[in-house]
Amino acid sequence: MHQQRRPLVEALQQFHDKQPISFHVPGHKNGMLSTLPTPYKTALRYDVTELTTLDDLHYPEECILEAQQLLQQAYKSDASFFLVNGSTVGNLAMIYATCQRGDVVLVQRNAHKSIFHALELVEAVPVLLAPNVHEASKTAGYVEVETLEQALQQHPEAKAVIITSPTYYGVIAPQLKQFIDRAHEANIAVLVDEAHGAHFAAHASMPHSALALGADVVVQSAHKTLNAMTMASFLHVRSDIVNKERIAKYLRMLQSSSPSYVLLASLDDARYCVANYSDPDYRYMMHERHRFIATLRKIKGVIVVEVNDPLKLCVRVEGYNGFQLKDALEAEHVFIELADNEQVLFVLPLLTAEQTYPYDEAITAIIRAVATLHTQQQAYTQLPMLNYTTPVTKIEPMYDTKTELISFNEAIGRKSAAQIVPYPPGIPLLVKGEVITAAHIQAMIQYEQLSCPIQGEHEIKTQQLYVTKE
Repeated sequence: MHQQRRPLVEALQQFHDKQPISFHVPGHKNGMLSTLPTPYKTALRYDVTELTTLDDLHYPEECILEAQQLLQQAYKSDASFFLVNGSTVGNLAMIYATCQRGDVVLVQRNAHKSIFHALELVEAVPVLLAPNVHEASKTAGYVEVETLEQALQQHPEAKAVIITSPTYYGVIAPQLKQFIDRAHEANIAVLVDEAHGAHFAAHASMPHSALALGADVVVQSAHKTLNAMTMASFLHVRSDIVNKERIAKYLRMLQSSSPSYVLLASLDDARYCVANYSDPDYRYMMHERHRFIATLRKIKGVIVVEVNDPLKLCVRVEGYNGFQLKDALEAEHVFIELADNEQVLFVLPLLTAEQTYPYDEAITAIIRAVATLHTQQQAYTQLPMLNYTTPVTKIEPMYDTKTELISFNEAIGRKSAAQIVPYPPGIPLLVKGEVITAAHIQAMIQYEQLSCPIQGEHEIKTQQLYVTKE
């Protein structure tokens, strides 16, 4: 197939060039009735519906079918799908397609909240696999093969294992292929939330995608590191265990019946960029990246931590926590992905040789931000990481469980009735059904002191949590 083509983008443009008169949804009528500012209205000219020549996402036969076939070819999958409800819907679909009520599922403890939501909806029984500590980034890392082995011995009935690779911070297990192979030896499916790894297929020098290493289903956020719009994602299947038709069935059920054609076009374009990314593109991108990092390291007090993913960068300033650095950067109009106690996380651009990026302007602003930071009182306190001391933890089902709201101190030793999720990165501090420990309580107090946003059903400001009734 012709990877230089963008069939969906081309079909939309051809439709637009006909200057169509709309007597169909959406009600903004090609943007004519919108009161949004002009730049928004321009985009609305392409915000259409399933019309002649524009195909149907849920039963594609024309331009969307061709675009997804090109995606399948680019990523070397058995089947690939466009997602317009984010990687969340991909995580939901792959779990619905492989798990049923009561099935035991092995799941990486530092998975995204959408994984745990999906397991709760399916009413599967999660067995949490503790990750190691990634010392360089000071974050939860990956699950060791030995932990998987222990889980398989304890739960040979497991139907699937769900992992996150890379982590939000760009960490990848060095034994990822061995991990996948061991799961397949036990005849269980490997489902991977690869939201932050859609760019790995762009060049051979990038880290290997879990799909290339043998994973059965991989979900990727094309909007995170590629050039697609927010909510635009991919799902890939390459498996003898997972039925791709079941994946398609659940995507039809879970995705919007009115998908955005602007999002779909951005997915077609993101695939085009991956498929046509060249050696000169990669060399240029890495040159600009190295230049940026080298300049950052010359700023007094700045520490730069590189990880497996070349598009992720952890940046610290000695004596200050990441939230202080984030505020200083934002005052200079530099906006980063997230902050934690240790650092801020930069997501770098996947540049092509023809593109420029304001790295130099960013450096000037960062220098000003760090200078301002150095006039403030240092507030860094080394916090103990929440270590998952038990490698394998089964979470018992909680069907129709009654709950109560009690104080932090009373909650220790009780089961959490809800997820508690610092956001970003969206990794639950507490999973529903998990036993609350003193370390959890201390972490919540520290998050509150650092003004970290926390999602979930809780009353942290009054130091109360919802727990299951005994």
